[in-house]
Amino acid sequence: MKNISILGVTGSIGTQALDVLRFHKDKFKLVAISAYKNIDLTLDIIEEFKPRVVAINDKASFEKLKNIKGTLDYDFELLYGMEGLIKVATLKEVHTVLTSVVGMIGLKPTLEAIKCKKDIALANKETLVVAGELVMNEAKKYGVKILPVDSEHSAIFQCFQGNDLKSVDKIIITASGGPFRGYSKKQLENVSLNQALNHPKWSMGKKITIDSSTLMNKGLEVIEAHWLFDCDYENIEVVVHPQSIIHSMVQYKDGAVIAQLGVTDMKLPIQYALNYPLRDNNISEKLDFYKINELNFYKPDTEVFRCLKLAYKAGKMGGLMPTILNGANEVCVDLFLNEKIKYLDIPTIVEECMEVFKNNMEVSLKNIIDLDKSVREYIMNKYN
Repeated sequence: MKNISILGVTGSIGTQALDVLRFHKDKFKLVAISAYKNIDLTLDIIEEFKPRVVAINDKASFEKLKNIKGTLDYDFELLYGMEGLIKVATLKEVHTVLTSVVGMIGLKPTLEAIKCKKDIALANKETLVVAGELVMNEAKKYGVKILPVDSEHSAIFQCFQGNDLKSVDKIIITASGGPFRGYSKKQLENVSLNQALNHPKWSMGKKITIDSSTLMNKGLEVIEAHWLFDCDYENIEVVVHPQSIIHSMVQYKDGAVIAQLGVTDMKLPIQYALNYPLRDNNISEKLDFYKINELNFYKPDTEVFRCLKLAYKAGKMGGLMPTILNGANEVCVDLFLNEKIKYLDIPTIVEECMEVFKNNMEVSLKNIIDLDKSVREYIMNKYN
């Protein structure tokens, strides 16, 4: 029995991970969870899985659950905020931590989990975007596995199995293209929130859905792939593949390309990460090749979708520039979700921050957190 903790249990990845645990109830035990503020769903999860530790990251929701806790038949340790996230990530009996919170908040508990020698099933891409050097160095130091859960990075990871990484020519990350594939800049000027949230292939949280539409999600994945697979940015290519059947590919020096294919179901990469290095029984629908009429591939338009171009630039500049990029994007997406800024303001403000803030500090946890806070305050003061 493998003991699992989940950071972000009520989100898209977290709830699908629960489906994996239900499917493999004889193999996994959920011992700790964190949630933001969906208390009703959290209560259902507590009743079903009976975790020993529960952390809530929203103060009002924490107080609400605290008041309800005494009326429940099942007792558990209830914690609040970052202290709670770290406890969930570092419990002695936990073997693997699934980090599926969205944003910078996942960084510190992930680092603490690594120091406690927990394997990391990583669905929080911001952790590697802003602190890839720190995270991978710590993982190596403590002998910890970083198992990618993003469908693209899981695909690349699977394509590497049994091969010498020195023989890799390039990594090819596929992108659906989002709801605005083929749009001109003029067409994007009046994009509505509802349009941006209408992803044609994947069911995801709001923040990731907006990132997918701007291609920032793909840019963050490029930076993440750089750290996960120790690959130069010149050897990481993004290809728009609308069918989302090929989840990513690896081209080797002899010209051979190995691709990982599957249905658009996040339970597949979640199951692979939790079961690694084993493969297990099928948890979702299998591909029917007789129903696949075509596979199309296009070059992304980085002049229209500038977020991808900015992410490559930030990654190549290195240092704390990805922290600036990520922090600016998170705030901009939040402002767009609250209809405070327009869709095309997102890359404009991100680029502004990359020019305003200096990338001249040491890459340390303190500097990452301080700079991230400064970027967020700058945007909120100017655009909120």
